[in-house]
Amino acid sequence: MKAETARVAATELSPELTSLDQELSPPPPGTDLTAEADSEAETGRRRWFRRKKLRQVSPEVGPEPEPLTGIPETPATEESGQLPDEMESEPVLVSPLEPEAEPLAFESETEGEAAVAATTPNKKGVFRRLRERLGRTREALAHGLDRLFLGKKVIDAELLEDLEELLITADLGVDTTLALIEAVREKVRRKELSDPSRLKSHLKAEMVALLQTPASSPVVNGHPRVVMVIGVNGVGKTTTIAKLAHFDRTAGRKVLLVAADTFRAAAIEQLEIWGQRLGAEVIKQKSGSDPAAVVFDGLAAAQSRQVDTVYIDTAGRLHTKVNLMEELKKIKRTATRQIPTAPHEVYLVLDATTGQNSISQARMFHEALGVTGLILTKLDGTAKGGVALGVVKETGLPLRYIGVGEGMEELRAFEAEAFIDAILG
Repeated sequence: MKAETARVAATELSPELTSLDQELSPPPPGTDLTAEADSEAETGRRRWFRRKKLRQVSPEVGPEPEPLTGIPETPATEESGQLPDEMESEPVLVSPLEPEAEPLAFESETEGEAAVAATTPNKKGVFRRLRERLGRTREALAHGLDRLFLGKKVIDAELLEDLEELLITADLGVDTTLALIEAVREKVRRKELSDPSRLKSHLKAEMVALLQTPASSPVVNGHPRVVMVIGVNGVGKTTTIAKLAHFDRTAGRKVLLVAADTFRAAAIEQLEIWGQRLGAEVIKQKSGSDPAAVVFDGLAAAQSRQVDTVYIDTAGRLHTKVNLMEELKKIKRTATRQIPTAPHEVYLVLDATTGQNSISQARMFHEALGVTGLILTKLDGTAKGGVALGVVKETGLPLRYIGVGEGMEELRAFEAEAFIDAILG
């Protein structure tokens, strides 16, 4: 009887278990978006390592570089059809005067960040804190160089080959690495450099020069200064906007935030909470509205209120999605129609943990929108900080800010010499 009962129970549960297996089984691997995003960086690295294998005398091959991290998938809601040309939704003004008692839980970037006014100065020097935050990159690069040069008496072909491999695996990129190695070879040929102990200081000087790309900000006549912030999903755009706005508020400037990421209700709510903390107005519409309409209303409000700075938050999107890139172009055109010189800045936020993918992102966003500056976030959580050199070298775009932690003070205006000192020691 017990056996019969067990058999019946198993039969009844079988459909549920089958359904559960189907839900938990991994989805078929997609190859369209990630392959497009990774192909350029992977091709360059594979080509370099193939060349290295052919010219090596020993059959032993060094460790492969850390695989590139894929780019987060775009939410399905962004795949919707064409954007409406008409902008008919009514704007909603969010008052900054009544902060919510319990903010909603967002991604980890915002956790632990208290109200802006409670910021207290850190006793540690700024440079020392920067060194601490970039410790993982320094471990991979500076300590690797020290081990490489230890006991070397001359700069020979073997040393340069090992140096080339070290820089490649530190995510400087193939083109950037080859340019640095060629500069060293030229110094050696001219007999201006022969002592390996001087090689590190020479590399530092070359890297600083590479990162000092001139950045010119357009002149803003009157108010407001309009900053459009773009990037793929998950790079920290909204939190970065809050930190930039904090700089303005600390300097006594009036700030307005435009919630043009209308695909995610959580993104709008997150920006509202930041607005309340910062004492900044937020212009929003309901989720699913035309982002360009929100920008139109936001800039109209900024002009009437004599706002100093406007930050436009946009939805994350893969740089390979043509229709979503067209939406960003529409937002930019709307800003220009409202204020002829706007947007005065187009900041592209990049996640340092994605390594060489950042370069392909920067190229495509710049080609579509004319990026004026880069912001590289999450440098404290990766050993791939060398990508800063690669993305600047291969795009020619200036690096304006770096994110080295979650706190408000951990978004730093970029200084090439301090950065290189921090990662090379």
